[in-house]
Amino acid sequence: MREVAFIKQNKEKWLQFEKAIAQKQIEDPDELSRLYLHLINDLAYSQTYYKKSKLVVYLNDLAVRVFQKIYQSRRIEKNMLLHFFKIEVPLLVYQNRRYLFYAFAFFILSVLIGVVSAANEDSFVRLILGDAYVNQTLQNIEKGDPVAIYKSGSNWGSFIGITFNNLKVGLTSFVYGITGGIGTGYILLQNGIMLGSFQYFFEQQGVLWKSAKGIWIHGAMEIFAIVIEGAAGFILGASILFPKTLSRFTSFKKGMRDSIKIVISTFPFTIAAGFLEGFVTRYSNVMPNFLALLIILGTLSLISFYYLIYPFKVHKKVINGTYA
Repeated sequence: MREVAFIKQNKEKWLQFEKAIAQKQIEDPDELSRLYLHLINDLAYSQTYYKKSKLVVYLNDLAVRVFQKIYQSRRIEKNMLLHFFKIEVPLLVYQNRRYLFYAFAFFILSVLIGVVSAANEDSFVRLILGDAYVNQTLQNIEKGDPVAIYKSGSNWGSFIGITFNNLKVGLTSFVYGITGGIGTGYILLQNGIMLGSFQYFFEQQGVLWKSAKGIWIHGAMEIFAIVIEGAAGFILGASILFPKTLSRFTSFKKGMRDSIKIVISTFPFTIAAGFLEGFVTRYSNVMPNFLALLIILGTLSLISFYYLIYPFKVHKKVINGTYA
């Protein structure tokens, strides 16, 4: 069948889906679920015969949005919190995956700026981190414990204080997205330069691995979560700057709703990072290398899987009709 004829034959059905998505609540979710299976078949057909057509992209996006609407209306998941983390957030991450790429690319570039600046300007690290911090760290290095600064304070006090500070940084990065993403970019730039200059400083002192053991035990999830929150800020900014076919206000509401959900999903990782920094990092200096690597790679693998791999798996199941 020619593509034009295929579109003409199914156009009304697809418009029906568009109207259903626009409704606040679906009157008959079971009927929509039945029609959803037809939509999956249409998508499969278009993927087979019209691979390079924009129709495939349209039906792909429509299928995901219909799926989300069905699951919001039918309480298939008794545990809504589980549904939120298991399906809703991964689908949102998949739909907005390009903004994750932008956030990571910009952050890595910022880190490189910090490294290059610290390597070419001796006073740069002091400018970024402050004289008091640098002097204290130099004293700690002489004592053989580069990250001794993380041992200050009580376990619980450090955990609570650090967690709230990290949540504040992440939320600030997200909220600044309302500037069209410029404010979010500034926060990522600031933190990236700080991290790059910080790590280069330890390299200069010949204690890069000792410092990395302490920093990345909690930093793997902490830094990753901040970047994801930055991506949420970019999503919010894009909803204002690029409303596409929606009105700017409607696009903003959708962008705000979606990005807030993504930000909320980072909270468990931020809290876990705060716990590690308050209770585990302080023992990094006496910790066996294999254990430190196990924690670092384990936490990095967990958060990487959730945001970079799992969304594709969920999306594939939705498109294949596995969750229907």
